[in-house]
Amino acid sequence: MNLFSADGPQSDPTVQPVPASVVAQVDAADTTLSNPKRAVVSLGSNLGNRLETLQGAIDALEDTPGLRVKAVSPVYETEPWGVEPGSQPTYFNAVVVIRTTLPPSSLLERGQAIEEAFDRVRDERWGPRTIDVDILAYADVVSDDPLLTLPHPRAHERAFVLAPWHDVEPEAQVPGHGAVAELLSSVGRGGVRPRTDLELRLPE
Repeated sequence: MNLFSADGPQSDPTVQPVPASVVAQVDAADTTLSNPKRAVVSLGSNLGNRLETLQGAIDALEDTPGLRVKAVSPVYETEPWGVEPGSQPTYFNAVVVIRTTLPPSSLLERGQAIEEAFDRVRDERWGPRTIDVDILAYADVVSDDPLLTLPHPRAHERAFVLAPWHDVEPEAQVPGHGAVAELLSSVGRGGVRPRTDLELRLPE
């Protein structure tokens, strides 16, 4: 399906289909690394066909050299963070566990390339977006690099991250912050709703 119809862009951005193919913009994986590393990635979308966009991002991750998607969480519907209630569409959120030989910097580049392929716009902080790809954790790395802080600096306090993460990794730890289960219990599940009627596929 094309994002544009014969008459130009579809008028309602909330029902636009996503592109059938995602442009791959990533450096070749460094296959000299001895062992693949576990990483956890958060996906969120509140514009366009949200479920198709999330699935497209998962498929694009799987198509990345040196990366394999190992687990995909259920879908959660959540209120936008940091904005007035009702001012934006709700988000669909999910968490993906991957194994990769990519170093964190290349994984970040790949996530940004996926965002660009889905026309992610960064006009405003907390603004609506077609897709948000965030690295939550990479192995046990703890880093305060301003380009990629690991683990994600706000992952431990966000229910829309912790709830799906707990679903796919009940025993997971957020490096430096503790167990996902305990963090979720502390934060609570307010503002996040499981969408049991929706499902994301693990790439074959």
